Formats: sequence, structure tokens, C-alpha cells
Amino acid sequence: MKKKINLACIIDDDPIFVFGTKKLLEYTGHCDTFLIFKNGQEAYNHLSTILKKKATLPDIIFLDINMPVMDGWQFLEKITQIDIPNQLKIFVVTSSETPEDRQKAKKFSSIKNYVIKPISISGIKEIIDQI
Repeated sequence: MKKKINLACIIDDDPIFVFGTKKLLEYTGHCDTFLIFKNGQEAYNHLSTILKKKATLPDIIFLDINMPVMDGWQFLEKITQIDIPNQLKIFVVTSSETPEDRQKAKKFSSIKNYVIKPISISGIKEIIDQI
């Protein structure tokens, strides 16, 4: 049985990555409903509103760390300060391969994995298996 994601959130300022990730999730049949944000501030504003209304949170969040306005690290600092009833499942998806960023990611319990771009079909399947 294929795992179905009701709602995926992609927080990334790269339109090519966003388009490709959406297409891979749709193509593999895992998800067809998305929240898309170009930076951490847009995502935080929307998700914090969802939390206050006790509405449905995304099943999975794909988070870039290098973005304008509010980067992924700043987003993580702010969103993890909110009391969230269900654990967020965040996958950092980045082009950064630095050991410092990998170590920093381990400090957040909501980060399920640190994935290097680009994502392939097999990469999507590995991510889905982890949630």
C-alpha cells in the first residue's frame, strides 16, 4: 500500500525545485495537495495561523535553509517555539553539504532528515518511507 500524504508543504525560493518536487510527489502518487512558500516568513505566518485555528497541518515539510527574508534556520527557531500538538515532520532539502549545517540540523527534533538537492524519484520514496 502506497503511503498517501494529504498535504505537503514546500518552503523554497527556487521555482525549479518547487516545480520538480511537486511533479515527483504527484507522479509517484504520494501527494497532490501542496502549500508553497518562497521564504520562511511566509511559511511561518501561514503555519502559525493554522496552529492557532487548530486546523490541519502539513503531513510533511520540505525546507530549504538558504532563502531571502527568513531562512530555514530562522523559520525552525520560530516554529519550534510554538506548542505543536503533533510533531512536525520536516526534511531539510538543501544544496549545502557543510558539516556545520548537518550538525545544526541535529539540534531540531522535528527534522527527520537532511537531504541534498536535487531530489530524485528514489529520494522521494526514501523520504516517504521515513514518515
